[in-house]
Amino acid sequence: MTAQREPISRRERPAKPALTRRGIVDVAVRVMRSEGLEKVTMRRLAQELDTGPSSLYVYVANTAELHAAVLDALLGEVDLAVDGAGAGWRDQLVAVLTSYTRVLFEHPQLARSALVARPSGENYLNLVERLLSLLSGSGAPREQVAWGIDNLLQYATATAAEHGTQSNSPELQNDWNALISAAHAVHEATHPMVKAHMPALLAGPAEQRLAWGFDVLINGITHTPVPGTAG
Repeated sequence: MTAQREPISRRERPAKPALTRRGIVDVAVRVMRSEGLEKVTMRRLAQELDTGPSSLYVYVANTAELHAAVLDALLGEVDLAVDGAGAGWRDQLVAVLTSYTRVLFEHPQLARSALVARPSGENYLNLVERLLSLLSGSGAPREQVAWGIDNLLQYATATAAEHGTQSNSPELQNDWNALISAAHAVHEATHPMVKAHMPALLAGPAEQRLAWGFDVLINGITHTPVPGTAG
């Protein structure tokens, strides 16, 4: 006669950790680092956390909010204190923006998501606080500083999305190489301006072009009044 298997009481099973927003985001970051942002879904996180997807919506409204929270978590890696002792406000501002761009370079899918995501966590607010403080050092009016931060972050995010994706996608890199070949092969009769501006049109290290772009924006921000505020 086969011995009956004694059922295991639920009270004897290890208790699952309580769900928290921080715990959900931590798991989402781990999944993104190992498998990519496209795998960061409510269903996948529910599997990782041994719960049902509906349980997660108590803490995160939707996938877009989840991706914004993941972005905010990674923004904790941005160096907000670079060259704080010896550099002026402009050099420090460019350094912080460059650090932000490098963080997104490492996660091109997240950089694309960041073009539309609006994080509202502590790390994002710390970044904005630091950028506002540095740009205020220019002496520009408050309105120009406030509007300018949005332009600086958009430029940095778009650059990271473009170049980060190219470096991680052979197909897109092939497209870029095709553009380079086509630009070098243009005829002056059909594309005189392209011909006249080669090779400068595509020249220069990415780091230098990025820093130059920040300088262009900073110069424009500090010298262009916000509509309705000019004296």
